[in-house]
Amino acid sequence: MNFFQFHRTIKIRIIESFLSSAVGSMIFPFMAIYLTFHFGVKTAGLLLLINVFVGIAINFFGGYFSDTFGRKKIIVVAESMRFLAFLTMMICNSPWLTAPLITFFMMTVNSICWGLAGPANQAMLIDVSKPEERKTMYTIMYWANNLSIAIGGIAGGFLFKEHLFELLLALSVTTLITWFLITFVIHETYIPASTKDVKPVQHARKLISNYKEVFSDRVFVLFVLAGILVLSMEFQLTNYIGVRLANDFPLQSLLGLEFSGIEMTGFLRTENTILVVILALFATRIIAGLNDKAVLLTSCTVFVAGYVIISYTNNIWLLFGAMFLATIGEVLRVPVQQNYLANLPPEHARSSYLAVNGLTYNIGNLICSITITLSAYLPKLGTSAFMAIIGFLGVIIFARIIPALDDRIKPEKDIHKKTQLS
Repeated sequence: MNFFQFHRTIKIRIIESFLSSAVGSMIFPFMAIYLTFHFGVKTAGLLLLINVFVGIAINFFGGYFSDTFGRKKIIVVAESMRFLAFLTMMICNSPWLTAPLITFFMMTVNSICWGLAGPANQAMLIDVSKPEERKTMYTIMYWANNLSIAIGGIAGGFLFKEHLFELLLALSVTTLITWFLITFVIHETYIPASTKDVKPVQHARKLISNYKEVFSDRVFVLFVLAGILVLSMEFQLTNYIGVRLANDFPLQSLLGLEFSGIEMTGFLRTENTILVVILALFATRIIAGLNDKAVLLTSCTVFVAGYVIISYTNNIWLLFGAMFLATIGEVLRVPVQQNYLANLPPEHARSSYLAVNGLTYNIGNLICSITITLSAYLPKLGTSAFMAIIGFLGVIIFARIIPALDDRIKPEKDIHKKTQLS
């Protein structure tokens, strides 16, 4: 299975996601600097916090709307709003006008759009993909996403300060292209039951009922919890690990170049990005003949161990070596974990399930904030031990629920085989 054999919807989604992510990565990682410059550190922090919580809240509505009204409708509405938001941001940061407050409101609109469209986008990919091609699909998407972020981050570092207007123009054009492709090229992948006679109060009850069903699914909740605990290790690099290296890493030299802990954090992030882009090309072939359970547990163990070592040592070669191991674990873990996730939600509530899974990133960052707070009271070894407990607890939870995960995958594979035979 390769890129060209995928369903048209998958190919279009991968391409437009790459373009949008590449241009977006030139802008949004630097918007904290923009807000700080215009509003000050305290106000900027509050504004960013509001932005995050708005996105989390809308994410739940996005999941319900996608399951109730269809994937395409919700994505088209979200992309239309997003295009207008980016166009307004461009005008408000043009040579003729600077309006940072309106820019922030449009950033919030963008967060609303991500919350609306995110679950629908993920559900659409599952709708049109076959069980046997999902590992390859997720590997390609993971590779493309990391490459786009790397390209966008580098370009944004050089262009953001002096060419924000041009970057927002490029983002507006890219979003318009995305809107056109989704509106006129991609077909609806899920036709829900008619909701013409459903009143708003009934929608509210159904929304609560949907998420009650999701949170009653013990296997899914444990799967999401395990994913949060494991993924939080990666987020520690730009949180606790970054802070520790900045304060604890002595000035060192390598190949005649002197650098401190801040530069060392940058080196580790660069190493991770380059290795992901290279290794992801071979990930599907490596795991093709291996048992999913063994791959998931081994990769998660290596991933967690790598970041625990990075959280403690100041030895340059140990840091680079541990990041190499953590990245191998990351590249092998993602397609298998995503494949398990794709088989968990029932079709009628697929987006609602994926909306809950979308909280992984927010709660993972919350764990990182707790780690930083605890590090003020714990010695370095104690903080690393805390990280190890968090990460390996996630691995243990995965090990406990994998038999139940495998039971859910088997019926779908059997159904697909019967469909092919008939």
